[in-house]
Amino acid sequence: MESISRQLKKGALDILLLKLLSEKTLYGYELMTLLDEKSGGYFAAKEGTLYPVLYRLEDAGYIESLWESDSTRRGAPRKYYSITPKGTSHLAHAQIELNDFISATQKIMGGM
Repeated sequence: MESISRQLKKGALDILLLKLLSEKTLYGYELMTLLDEKSGGYFAAKEGTLYPVLYRLEDAGYIESLWESDSTRRGAPRKYYSITPKGTSHLAHAQIELNDFISATQKIMGGM
């Protein structure tokens, strides 16, 4: 059986990735780093977790990707992700639902 923490993280990952992408276009490693940094390590995601979520968000039309190579640096091209208007709308609704969930949970748990 999955831990409660793992289940909650899975449910929140879509919203968190959309939120980060609403702030700027990012490539996969940047997303993993920001998730880790901004959550104090709580949302440290591995590639095997992150990329399936990104593919699912892209298939749903919430994000789009673009391969870019930077001529000022050596290395492989990077796949950058950006939020779409559909993703922005979905994020707005998801944030409301998440806030409602947190509020209701805190009421039951005694304002923990």
